[in-house]
Amino acid sequence: MAQNGWEAIRDAFDEIYTDTLENTQQFGTLIGWQLGGPDPLDSFRVYDGGDFWHIVGFGLSELFEKQSENQEVSGYGLEFTFKLLKAGCNDEQKEIRTVISIMQDLARLTFEEGEIFLPFEYIYTGQQHGFDSGEQSQLTGFITVPEPRLESLQTPFGKLIFVELVGATDAELQAIMQGRLRVRELYERLGTDVTDLRRGSLI
Repeated sequence: MAQNGWEAIRDAFDEIYTDTLENTQQFGTLIGWQLGGPDPLDSFRVYDGGDFWHIVGFGLSELFEKQSENQEVSGYGLEFTFKLLKAGCNDEQKEIRTVISIMQDLARLTFEEGEIFLPFEYIYTGQQHGFDSGEQSQLTGFITVPEPRLESLQTPFGKLIFVELVGATDAELQAIMQGRLRVRELYERLGTDVTDLRRGSLI
């Protein structure tokens, strides 16, 4: 049984990826947020999903001790995930690190400004270049969806949900903001939660 929040998240995803667990990658933060470091998320585990990498963040929930007064919810009550299609990457490791950096940036908004990201929302960056490492993709921002492989989890420090980021183009995000398209409709049209950096816009 998991002794803390970090173990609970790790064990839950490790069980999902039992067959490819030996390919799992672990990334940590050099200087923790509480020690004055710039990155709020403690660590990441990257699972081998076959044709994609499944990136799971650790740190928006309470990992090692209960600090909030709300006993039912762990920390901010969520963690980020992202599925990256391998075939869309020229350099898989570089793209994984780019996604990790984006997750840190979004988590920083939560830690510093209290912004909570929930499923079926959009994240408009305002940038015209891709969020990939080479800034060549048409994907400039994100929609959020419930993580299909593990929507929620009860940990020793409370419950949390997993919010998956899915890449979206500027045109798609503009359509959502203008009310011509809903996040759920775009997700249905995509037909997948795996982000392909090479895909064109559906709008």
